[in-house]
Amino acid sequence: MRTVTRSFIAAAALAGAATFAHAQSEAEMIKAAEAASLSWLALLDATDYAGSWNQTSTLFRSKVTQAHWDEAAQSMRGTFGPVLKRTLSSAQFFKTLPGAPDGQYVVIQYDTAFEHKAGAVETVTPMREADGTWKVGGYFVK
Repeated sequence: MRTVTRSFIAAAALAGAATFAHAQSEAEMIKAAEAASLSWLALLDATDYAGSWNQTSTLFRSKVTQAHWDEAAQSMRGTFGPVLKRTLSSAQFFKTLPGAPDGQYVVIQYDTAFEHKAGAVETVTPMREADGTWKVGGYFVK
């Protein structure tokens, strides 16, 4: 009986450690995704639309041509003007998102002030690629 009790306690302790390790790993993934989103936004802010398209996920590039992205980004950014201020509002990890294959995603929102749109919310969704890197798979502004 003592052996069974000890085994149960050891298993419970390991399960708790695994849960903590998963939470820690998720926090690290969020941090990596945030860094990827800021690097990508810097390209967009610099009007390097080709560079920003090249840094999107494989899934994004399979659905959106570079020419279409260039046109959409120029239209949007031309209307809003340059970024004056950007502040992280939230970042959440997901394994599933509507309309996307299962994977590892972080939905990041920034409160952003553009020259011609003061109260915008940018949503950037980096996804983890097969090689472990984080690339932007979605972007929109409200």
